[in-house]
Amino acid sequence: MPIDYRVDHDRRQVLAEGHGTLTADEIFGYQREVWSRPDVAGYDELVDMTRVQEITEPSAQHMRALAHLSAGMDPPGHGGRFAIVAPRDLVFGLGRMYETFREMTPGSTKQVSVFRDRAAALGWLSGSDRPSEAEAQDPGASKPGH
Repeated sequence: MPIDYRVDHDRRQVLAEGHGTLTADEIFGYQREVWSRPDVAGYDELVDMTRVQEITEPSAQHMRALAHLSAGMDPPGHGGRFAIVAPRDLVFGLGRMYETFREMTPGSTKQVSVFRDRAAALGWLSGSDRPSEAEAQDPGASKPGH
């Protein structure tokens, strides 16, 4: 399968990497295989598409159907975060389309975001993009001169 993944139970994350040529069937197969596992419900997810050379038949229709399937597999309540790493323009655009469809799909509980590099995606997943408790209570506290 052109999408390899591993589960990090300590960090509550699924880390996947695509490579080569991906078909819609393989992408849907990954979704069904991983997210039908009860032991990963609510986990965060990173899918790194850096090594993907081609996606056959990329379409809005596939992204909408994938968003619908994915949302239907989300646990109720908090579904975690899903970061897509997509340095190439086509894959980035498809990722953004998927993100939009997920936001519009009833029952979707997972936050989705698309990144150009892995470091930014991992930072977002780890929550380092969130303000600290002190910053949340006093937004000026982290600014120079305060």
